[in-house]
Amino acid sequence: MALILASSSPFRQTLLSKLGLEFSTESPNIDESRQPNETPEQLVYRLAQDKAQEVAKSHQGLIIASDQLATLQDGLGAQDAVLGKPHTHENASKQLSACSGNTVTFMTSLCLLNTNSGNMQTIVETYKVVFRHLTSTQIDNYLKKEQPYQCAGSFKSEGLGISLFSRLEGDDPNTLIGLPLIQLIQLLDNEGIDVLSSPL
Repeated sequence: MALILASSSPFRQTLLSKLGLEFSTESPNIDESRQPNETPEQLVYRLAQDKAQEVAKSHQGLIIASDQLATLQDGLGAQDAVLGKPHTHENASKQLSACSGNTVTFMTSLCLLNTNSGNMQTIVETYKVVFRHLTSTQIDNYLKKEQPYQCAGSFKSEGLGISLFSRLEGDDPNTLIGLPLIQLIQLLDNEGIDVLSSPL
């Protein structure tokens, strides 16, 4: 069966390439607005399914879709705010200042849709990032060097962003970048695809 990644993200494409499987990409055009009373986890769960189903309208095969957002916890552990893409230096500086000394939880959803059978598997994987106490100079220098303005949370963990953290907590570091590969391998296995048995 054809394997289709429902994403235009170069980060997700790079991650999926690690598995050595042939795949194509298709960028879904969906409304990503949050619904009333929808929790962050419910939102990313639904958006992964929406993306897969949108691509299924024009493609047949196994469709991989994912979505991600980050929530900032205050010192008391309460869910405080959803962190989106900052887009500007000023917004990124505000985000990182708020994250300094606190914990950010990334929620990354993963959906695998088999268009032949209609079987749809969906999970949400969490990954926690504990930030160091950062000075305004450190934040400013980091942003000027890496310019992570299209990244939720205002950092690139695969780059210099690792210098912002005191600790990472989670099962799969790929989740933080945007695609939970360990979970994906299991979902593919459920569909009869063993990545270790696939020919080169």
